[in-house]
Amino acid sequence: MTHATVAASPSLGALRDHLDAHPDRAAREWCRQALAEAADHPGGHGPITVWELRLAEAGRRCGSGHADAARVLILHAAGADTTALTRVYRQGTAAERRAVLLALPHLVPGPDALPLVEDALRTNDTRLIAAAVGPYAARHLDGHAWRHAVLKCLFTGVPVDAVAGLAQRARADAELARMLTDFAAERTAADRPVPSGLYRVLALAGAETRKES
Repeated sequence: MTHATVAASPSLGALRDHLDAHPDRAAREWCRQALAEAADHPGGHGPITVWELRLAEAGRRCGSGHADAARVLILHAAGADTTALTRVYRQGTAAERRAVLLALPHLVPGPDALPLVEDALRTNDTRLIAAAVGPYAARHLDGHAWRHAVLKCLFTGVPVDAVAGLAQRARADAELARMLTDFAAERTAADRPVPSGLYRVLALAGAETRKES
């Protein structure tokens, strides 16, 4: 099932502007060269492509504050399809996996890459989880998987602001409200704090239900 209304993700133009604002001239030049190489040698040729090597270098060349943007733009310039994205995700570092997840809304129109999202949601890596619950997940995860993704965020401490399309998909979702109530009760019974974001999502999930009661 496709859910068309989702929170906006950074546009490719915004990512380019972010790189162009890099304070280091050498880093800006490296980014321009890496994007040009990816555009000149798209797809996959041989065991590893030029642009995959650039993905691995991005953190060192651009710094942590710009590496995500560089990697997403390299993937886009290379026209990486689901097969290439899956290869990078399976073989890459956590940072490269995160970039793949962030690139999905820009590169994969259908649900073919959902296995990558599902894999990230099985981890306890909060940066991967936050990237996995972006616009691609909001469009393509079914209701059951999406509800569990929201709970995974709450369980691992990922802010619910990371969940794209939260207000639209959570509204009047009685099953999500039940799951959140049960989760809160379990935390309280165990004398553990209830994540503050839970009450925000619960308010959304029960909003229309309360109006009707």
